[in-house]
Amino acid sequence: MMIPTIPTPDELLDKGFSRGKKQADLMRTQKIPKHLKGKRIEERRVITSCQVIKDKLKSILDSVPDIEDLPPFYQDYIDITVGVDDMKQALGGLNWAYGILTQLEKEYGSKIRKNPSEKATTLQKQAYGRIASVVNKIKKDLDFLDFAKANLRNMPTIDFDATTIVIAGFPNVGKSTLLNQISGADPQIANYPFTTKGIQIGHVERHWKSIQIIDTPGLLDRPVLEMNDIELNAIVALEHLADAILFIFDASETCGFGLESQYNLLKQIEKIFDNIPVIYLFNKMDLIEDTSYVEQYVDELDNSIFISAIEGEGIDKINKVLDSVKKIERNEEEEY
Repeated sequence: MMIPTIPTPDELLDKGFSRGKKQADLMRTQKIPKHLKGKRIEERRVITSCQVIKDKLKSILDSVPDIEDLPPFYQDYIDITVGVDDMKQALGGLNWAYGILTQLEKEYGSKIRKNPSEKATTLQKQAYGRIASVVNKIKKDLDFLDFAKANLRNMPTIDFDATTIVIAGFPNVGKSTLLNQISGADPQIANYPFTTKGIQIGHVERHWKSIQIIDTPGLLDRPVLEMNDIELNAIVALEHLADAILFIFDASETCGFGLESQYNLLKQIEKIFDNIPVIYLFNKMDLIEDTSYVEQYVDELDNSIFISAIEGEGIDKINKVLDSVKKIERNEEEEY
């Protein structure tokens, strides 16, 4: 979401009043009947000031798309990052100011034209006072939009036409290594409100099929009961995207988590993403001599794949499975 630079109330007023003064100075050089000149100058000053401020407000309003028209993932993203209701309220404040300035522009333009020239300067000053009052009333809205601009600057670019795979698992099980192996290149890393470490997005084309792979370190790598509200909301947001989940076990347990804990995390994730297929990967098999302990978990999970992400072993098998993943048809409330 490209929000333009947000001015402060003082900057808005300075720009509007400065432009109004320039227009007034320009009119002073023009041949205008003496009895009309004062009125014409002050009328132009008020109208120009209002129009300049309104133009800036409109450019901000026009740059922000209607949130309801965005894909559900982005709606959740904005809500988690800055708050959808707060965003709507701030934009509503700017829209209110735009309407009031339009009224003031007409009101004082008419008053200055209808009153004697000697009252023109007084009316212009009165108009400026009311313009300043309106602009200062939206200070909190401008401040919020400046905050939103900073926090939405790195909103990830999602390819909604691509088949999307989400990687899950505890820390240090090999998620990033696997992402690099599958995508064949360093992934795009984007700041994300769901985790301080950011998400990684990899892209690969296979048989004219676009596959988008999302790794969320720090998000889907700890028990749900330990997740905060932001992380739980993040899971909901990712549910709008995922067509399949790659759940990675560290079969060697060198990540610091036993297979039982990893299995419990899997079951929690399957409960949350209950409509999304899960592909089971047992990583770091190159570090294991006796696989009997691993096989007791494999027996409970159909179509498990043994891999060594760091060695590139098993990647071909993963790719074949990814080729078979179909995009999930979301319900009408989630369509975009």
